Amino acid sequence: MLTSEQRDGLAQRLWCAERDRAPIAPLIDAHPELTAVDAYEIQLGNIRRRLSATEVVGHKVGLSSPVMQRMMGVDEPDYGHLLADMRLTEDRPVDAGRYCHPRVKVEVGFLLGADLPGESCTEQDVLDRTEALVPAIELIDSRIADWRISLPDTIADNASSAGFVLGQERIRPDEVDPRAIDAVLCRDGEQIAAGSSDAVLGNPATAVAWLARKVASFGVRLWAGNVVLPGSCTRAVDVSAGQRFAAEFSADGRRLGEVSVSFV
Repeated sequence: MLTSEQRDGLAQRLWCAERDRAPIAPLIDAHPELTAVDAYEIQLGNIRRRLSATEVVGHKVGLSSPVMQRMMGVDEPDYGHLLADMRLTEDRPVDAGRYCHPRVKVEVGFLLGADLPGESCTEQDVLDRTEALVPAIELIDSRIADWRISLPDTIADNASSAGFVLGQERIRPDEVDPRAIDAVLCRDGEQIAAGSSDAVLGNPATAVAWLARKVASFGVRLWAGNVVLPGSCTRAVDVSAGQRFAAEFSADGRRLGEVSVSFV
C-alpha cells in the first residue's frame, strides 16, 4: 500500500498528463507495490478535483471480457467514472488532438430509471430498474504511454475513460434479450468490427450488477438517471482525425438503433 502523499503525487502526474496531452510511464514502473485499492483512491482523488466544474453522470465497466481479464491476470472487471463534460454528441465532431491515444468501443448502454441497490444488487434488479438500453460508443484514452498498462495503471487512470456518445433510440430491457444483441462497427462506411453483447461477462446486466456491488464498497451508489456502460461488444479501434465511426445494433433480425461519432 502507498502512503497518502504517494497517491496524491501519482494522481497529480495523471492529472498533468491528461491536461497537457503528455503520456507518462506506467505508474508501476516507479511503484511496483501499487495495489488496486491504491489505484481506486488515485482515481477518486482526480474525480473529486473535477467536480467543481462538472458532475458524475454514470460509470463504465472495463475488463469485462474473459480474454481481457486473462491478459491482465485478474478475475474481475474494473470501473471508472463518466462525467458530464465527457458526454459527446453525434452532430458535433470531436477534436482528436484533445487526447493522447484515442480509441473507440461499441457498447450497449444502460439508462437507469431507478436507484440500484448496493451490495445485494442482482441482474434482475438491474433489468427491473433500467429505463432503457441505448446504443453507445465509448471513447477511451490512456494517459499511460503507448497503452502499456497494468491493472493498477488503468484503474488509476479512470479505467481509461475519455468520452461517450449515446444514440437516439431507447429499447426497453423487457423487449429484447440483453445477452443477444449484435453490434457492427463501421469506419467511414466500411465494416471493421462486429460482436455480441454476450461478450460482456455473458450478460451485460451481470456487469452492471457487479458494478453496483463494487462501488458500494467505496460508499458510492448508482442512481436513477445514471448512464452505465457495461463493457464492449467489439474490440477497441484506434482513432485518427478525419474518421467517422458508426455502430449499428440488432437482435433477431430487428434493428435496435445506431450511434455515430466523427473526429477532426
